[in-house]
Amino acid sequence: MPKSSRPKESGFNVFVALLRGVNVGGNNIISMRELKESFEEIGFERVSTYINSGNVIFTTKQTDARKLEIKIEGMLNKDFQLDSKVVVRGLVEMEQLVQSLPKTWTGDRDWRYNVMFLRHTIDSEKILEELTTSTDIEQLTYVPGTLLWSAPVTGINKTMMHKLPSRKVFREMTVRNLNTTKKLCELMKKVTLDS
Repeated sequence: MPKSSRPKESGFNVFVALLRGVNVGGNNIISMRELKESFEEIGFERVSTYINSGNVIFTTKQTDARKLEIKIEGMLNKDFQLDSKVVVRGLVEMEQLVQSLPKTWTGDRDWRYNVMFLRHTIDSEKILEELTTSTDIEQLTYVPGTLLWSAPVTGINKTMMHKLPSRKVFREMTVRNLNTTKKLCELMKKVTLDS
């Protein structure tokens, strides 16, 4: 694992936990302060949250993201009575993802750019066969661990993304916009630089 993926002195790995469906539309309300405390109580260190939608950066000596997801989901159920699925990504994965983002993703306000983080249960290029897109409006690309989706704001209501929440497969992913994805990667890198 490249040195950049872990704080220099501690030997801990840097991860981000992406909680699904937290503080959305008045549902599954969780205080980020309480969430941070719960992460610390189950043994994670250097815990920080970013915005209010369930993004938690932390360090741990553990390396298995699947085991971390199970541990965090158990804590959410116990501490918050929340049956929420979690996607955990390491720093190297996040760096590779950000580097793979299309050059056309400029942050243009007339477009929406979403990164759909896939749980391991559906992480396969075959998922593209399940999601029928309006090719003249939206673009959908598979990158290991994620789907990259973009469309002009004016056509959002005609897109696959507009209908996705009603699909069963949607329960196995969590969506972040372009800015949040890039910011999370920056914050994870900062943990390695500050150690």
